[in-house]
Amino acid sequence: MDEFAALADPTRRQILEKIANRGQLSATEISDQFAISPQAISQHLKVLLEAELVLVERRAQQRIYRINPTTMQTLSIWASQIVQLWERRFNALDELLEEDKKKEVQKEKQKGAKP
Repeated sequence: MDEFAALADPTRRQILEKIANRGQLSATEISDQFAISPQAISQHLKVLLEAELVLVERRAQQRIYRINPTTMQTLSIWASQIVQLWERRFNALDELLEEDKKKEVQKEKQKGAKP
């Protein structure tokens, strides 16, 4: 599954936030923090795992989940690129508006200078 499709669900985003805050959590610890069934949490974790947003380690009978830093870095780079794109667009708009403002001021000065 695509990372963005996995992130579209608010419960999965909350799971990721909880794991990120603690560093790692078992499936039981995650499930205990939600009012939905452990099976539903298990399905959400499966989606996050398939999207490579989390990594899992088996310790005896437990599954310990942690954030996949590689995927998170890829998402962060993509988001930064989008932010930079929009910043360039806003800067270009600011420049255009500033030029229009200067033209208006110039027109007003010319109107005031006429007898």
